[in-house]
Amino acid sequence: MSDFNILSTEIRDGIAVVVIQRPEALNALNTLFFDEMDRLIEQLSSNKSIRVMLITGEGKAYAAGADIAEMVSKTAEEGAAFGRRGQKTFRSLELLPFPVIGAINGFALGGGMELAMACDFRIASTKAKFGQPEVNLGLTPGYAGTQRLPRLVGLGNALYLLTTATMIDAQEALRMGLVQKVTEPDELLNEAMKLAETISQKGKQAVEKVKMLTHKAMEVDLETGSKLEAEHFGSLFGDNSEGREGMQAFLEKRKPNW
Repeated sequence: MSDFNILSTEIRDGIAVVVIQRPEALNALNTLFFDEMDRLIEQLSSNKSIRVMLITGEGKAYAAGADIAEMVSKTAEEGAAFGRRGQKTFRSLELLPFPVIGAINGFALGGGMELAMACDFRIASTKAKFGQPEVNLGLTPGYAGTQRLPRLVGLGNALYLLTTATMIDAQEALRMGLVQKVTEPDELLNEAMKLAETISQKGKQAVEKVKMLTHKAMEVDLETGSKLEAEHFGSLFGDNSEGREGMQAFLEKRKPNW
């Protein structure tokens, strides 16, 4: 991937490794970041070889929030537009067909934590710190943090973090269910890549359908979601299907030829 100033991207065996490279500003999220992430999402979504995406940050931060210097002079209308801008990008990230892993290397605060929550799951360094400090500035989260956080950690935990602006470490984030694994800093990318490689070896269509169906489970009632699951379950059967190859490989005690 070329022509990016903030985002560095390398594709390794179907795994897109994305690094936010604005360490002098602790990887703060500005308009250029959203422009580049939008373009990257568009490029990756049309690349049929991509099976997993991994996002991490350079330096001490994953992303230490939205760029306050860019926000401070905005009007109410401009502020709302800036919020919608970030929401659109993070929703597009969430809707990518393949899983997105957040490898949280350091500070994930404000917009940075909202970016992490837009990933499908998160692995964190022991040096990672999480928080939504917007109320310290007299603001609310703007990139759907109030919507995703209670879905991930429950209402009480979400309100505690959002109203107190408490910053938590990786172990507390693990306890709350905000992250799924904690590792030493020098092992973070290795562990994240292992997870990505594990996923990349599964049936591509099956993984994509699992992601879509699981996200739908947060939006629809049980009966509607169950009907949708049955339809997609059935779509993987039949001649020349991924499911047929996977089941046949199991019976023949061999690796499937995806």
